[in-house]
Amino acid sequence: MATATAAAALGFASAGISAYWALGGTALLDTVGGDIERWGRERGTAVVAALWTVVAIKVVVALAAPVLVGVVANRLPAWTRSVVLRALGWTTAMLLTAYGAVLTIAGVLIEAGAIDADATADDRALAWHTYLWDPWFALWGATFLVALWRTRRTELSGRRS
Repeated sequence: MATATAAAALGFASAGISAYWALGGTALLDTVGGDIERWGRERGTAVVAALWTVVAIKVVVALAAPVLVGVVANRLPAWTRSVVLRALGWTTAMLLTAYGAVLTIAGVLIEAGAIDADATADDRALAWHTYLWDPWFALWGATFLVALWRTRRTELSGRRS
């Protein structure tokens, strides 16, 4: 259950940063770079709405780990233990892990000089993505995967192993 708690903490922390930006905060916005940084500073209605949507999605995914592994199963309705939701959890965890891992690896290759960055790339933002933002997604997804794996149901018995 500790891995589910860790996955939830990583998700809530990520949602918190996005909420801070949605509320108008600008600290660390320059570490995101590109159009997203510019849009965040311009604070258009669509950008703020998009940020709040991102916050909501991150909160739902953060809650998914402890819910799907049964941290508080006795307090939740039976539908929260459905096979369909668990499959969605596996899919989400794999996507988070892959997204973070692929972008981290690409960033490391660029930082190491193995591949060239676009001429307009923001070196500071690239470094932050390589060493913080992208690994964060990979770690969030990986902890979610481990939590799901540790609480998987065995095919024959229907019990969690």
